[in-house]
Amino acid sequence: MPQSDTDHSPDGARPSALASLTDEVLVARARSKDVVAFEELLGRYEDKLYRLAMRFVRNENDAQEILQDVFLSAWRNLPGFEGRAQFGSWMYRVTVNAALMFLRARNRHPEVMLDDVEPGILSKAAGDSVHGSSEDWSQRPDEQLQSEELRRHIQAAVDALPDGLRTVFLVRDVEGLSTEETAELLELSLPAVKTRLHRARLALREAIGHYFAG
Repeated sequence: MPQSDTDHSPDGARPSALASLTDEVLVARARSKDVVAFEELLGRYEDKLYRLAMRFVRNENDAQEILQDVFLSAWRNLPGFEGRAQFGSWMYRVTVNAALMFLRARNRHPEVMLDDVEPGILSKAAGDSVHGSSEDWSQRPDEQLQSEELRRHIQAAVDALPDGLRTVFLVRDVEGLSTEETAELLELSLPAVKTRLHRARLALREAIGHYFAG
């Protein structure tokens, strides 16, 4: 796991005196230009933010570059952080925005790998397939579940999603955030999140339903 450029302590450990402080206290200190308090905050969320960036770009160097942009952006914009949302949620939003900007600048799209998707999500899609099947494909023999044909079929459906649908699917179903958290993170209304998620799941449902038809 990469280390933040902001970690200047000799042994890599964060000061224990700060470790017991809440995010709110640390944010207040960081807004007063307390760099050490800001480093403590980053240390608490760095791993999660790195994994989130990796969900979008699937490349360690790109994810690290995004993370450094996130840290710089967060430091610059911290005075405007009013605390209406939790600091972690705010950092998630900054990371998603940075990842999307990174991809747009390179004419790339968010990537979702099939291995990242919980089996239950795909099982639910198959169980409500357009062909009316109620079969739980997650209980099929391993050789069928792991078949390259099936994986390619579903992966193609995910890759074909428009960016807006893929991003909601990534945050809601892959990252596992709630609908409310997804709406806050992506600055969308709840109905918009539900609509996009439904359309994304429908595309997977159709892919799985066609695969198992007959």
